[in-house]
Amino acid sequence: MFMHGGWLHLFGNMLFLWIFGDNVEDRFGHVKFLIFYLLAGIAATFSQYAASPESGVPNVGASGAIAGVLGAYIIMFPQSRVNVLLGRQIVAMPAFVVLGLWIALQLVSGVGTIASTDESSGGVAYMAHIGGFVSGLLMTFLFRGQTDSGTAT
Repeated sequence: MFMHGGWLHLFGNMLFLWIFGDNVEDRFGHVKFLIFYLLAGIAATFSQYAASPESGVPNVGASGAIAGVLGAYIIMFPQSRVNVLLGRQIVAMPAFVVLGLWIALQLVSGVGTIASTDESSGGVAYMAHIGGFVSGLLMTFLFRGQTDSGTAT
């Protein structure tokens, strides 16, 4: 969960963590967030392994754990607005739409590579993204506690 396939991979993961992770961490607290993040990463790894146990491509990167953070964000802050680069302009869109499109893209891409994550698929572990996201959705109800205002800061 702490290695990456290159600078672009690291940058993309850190961008998503910066945009979505701070609000989730504020809601959970530092220690709970760390536990949540690590568990989401473990769930993501097992999801990828379950889909492709014979793959020779190593699972590297924090993408699955960050997908768990995205799952938590969509549950806790669905109406929050996220700035998205659309063409040449930045547009504020509801988090539910942005993350809904992201997970839909992962599902569509994952179906095509479900049992063949190898060099021919670009080595992207789509099932890790999906598994991390689903685990994040589910674990949010355990980690968030009773105080949930539904707005991000």
